[in-house]
Amino acid sequence: MPKVLAGAVPSPNIWGAPHTYELENLAIDPDRRIEAAMAAIRPWRDAVVLDVGCGTGFHLPRFAELAARVIGVEPHASLARQARRRAAALPNVSVHLGVAQELPLPDRCVDVVHARWAYFFGPGCEAGLDELARVVRRGGVAFVIDFDATASRYGGWFRRAWRSYDPARVERFWARHGFAREPLLVRWRFGRRDDLAAVLRIEFQPDLAEAFLAEHQGTELDCAINLWWRRY
Repeated sequence: MPKVLAGAVPSPNIWGAPHTYELENLAIDPDRRIEAAMAAIRPWRDAVVLDVGCGTGFHLPRFAELAARVIGVEPHASLARQARRRAAALPNVSVHLGVAQELPLPDRCVDVVHARWAYFFGPGCEAGLDELARVVRRGGVAFVIDFDATASRYGGWFRRAWRSYDPARVERFWARHGFAREPLLVRWRFGRRDDLAAVLRIEFQPDLAEAFLAEHQGTELDCAINLWWRRY
């Protein structure tokens, strides 16, 4: 079995440093504003939830508390194994190897889709969006969570790191595909300065990571988020 399925879009932060990426997951949005915004649009109590690009399964247990069934799909074999271990004691959770462009699921079987920092970055992800339209039941909702590069300190760093990124073009893309935008301001809260440094070093080029650390003191960071969502 290949380490990574063909067609997967590389995710160098979690693929290269899953333990450090765990620190990032633990730090971001301690107030659960993303989760609350999703639940206000489409609660997942007693629903079938699909987590696309679930990585090591960080979010699976939270969904499993209320959902009837939770399905994780992940193209990286090692991360999928970690996700299965994480959810081993949860009878309503399963994890499958698969890519967003070819989900290993039947038609019309999912009520809620969660995709966070995974594959759906705007232009180029059309094949994955076609798959969402196939697997989501009528009345179901897909949520795609990504950074808002137009606001917050982290957004400013994002623009400096990826100067070719065009937020307006991305917003037009999602609007064309029927998605609404819910802007959210969340925070990263780290227990130690060293943890913040470690995360910035897997998210940015070395020189930029050190520059950003020099610019920002403390262990908290504001971060603007776009919650893109569509009802099917």
